[in-house]
Amino acid sequence: MKTRADKIRDAEAAGLAFPFPDPPAKGEALEVAPGILWLRLPLPMALDHVNVYALEDGDGWVLVDAGMDTPPCRAAWEAALTGPLAGRAVTRILVTHHHPDHIGLAGWLAQRTGAPLVTTRTAFFGAKALQLDRWDEPPAEAVAFYRAAGYGDAEIEVLRARAKFGFARVCSLLPVGFRRIAEGDTVRIGRRDWHVLTGHGHAPEHAVLWCKAEGLVLAGDQVLPRITSNIGVYPTEPEGDPLGDFLHSCRMLRETIPADVLALPGHNEPFTGLGIRCDQLIGHHAQSLDALHASLRVPRTALECFDVLFDREITDGLRGFAIVEAVAHLNHLCASGRARRVEAGGVHRFTAI
Repeated sequence: MKTRADKIRDAEAAGLAFPFPDPPAKGEALEVAPGILWLRLPLPMALDHVNVYALEDGDGWVLVDAGMDTPPCRAAWEAALTGPLAGRAVTRILVTHHHPDHIGLAGWLAQRTGAPLVTTRTAFFGAKALQLDRWDEPPAEAVAFYRAAGYGDAEIEVLRARAKFGFARVCSLLPVGFRRIAEGDTVRIGRRDWHVLTGHGHAPEHAVLWCKAEGLVLAGDQVLPRITSNIGVYPTEPEGDPLGDFLHSCRMLRETIPADVLALPGHNEPFTGLGIRCDQLIGHHAQSLDALHASLRVPRTALECFDVLFDREITDGLRGFAIVEAVAHLNHLCASGRARRVEAGGVHRFTAI
């Protein structure tokens, strides 16, 4: 298995650059541009960290993204607020998108600091809605979705066991209200103006903030340098085409933002070469779609596509991400007229056209 250093060397060889290859240590912050601090918070999963940023805002800080509501993540914020961020008030909590590793502690931070939450309308109300889903058992629609994707009884039992560990368990109660940002807005933080773009696919209305004057981009999870953003179809929109949305967003960012910006992502390290990375992501998914299309000469369920789409063993901890990504690729082939879906006995199988 490749080490982190191996993966950075691979990305550098492909045209990216990493001016800050070593992440900040636990409880510390690293300045990546004047008045912009990079911090890392722990996550209880294979992807074991999320990046957050603190931006000088006059005499205070704007925090970008919040981490997941777990005891280690709260402890990391306490260390940051009493350590490298001490002495300045938090003026705003800006969240790029609604996933729990980014919005999970936004409510707790807002209550602790008195700062308002700033995000897109979709991110706020999407997270609000998901907080209502406190299931002890997965709903019937979810069971049907995963059975259609190829889950058998054993996988369904795992799904049942994990139902109580859903979004609501790792996201603190959000404030009643928020301050909206939207495509085309300009957000003033300290002496910098940030132009708001919105991407889609990984998360709907994902905020990407671009400081044109200084060549900086707060990229969130829309573009990551060494891993691909998870693109998933879920029971909430089982026939959606988020991969089509994601590819459109990659093209938009490549055509809009100059190549030499410093991108500050939600995971991995800050990097330059945003346009190159967008092209790589487009190419990666095109190759995956072509390989998947070729494999569908024989009808397959989503579960039966893992060997085509993934170059690693899918362990239990990754199965949930893999199944929704497989459905996303199959749905995109259908939306593109390259495959069709046939249902039999509650199971969906896909065949190439």
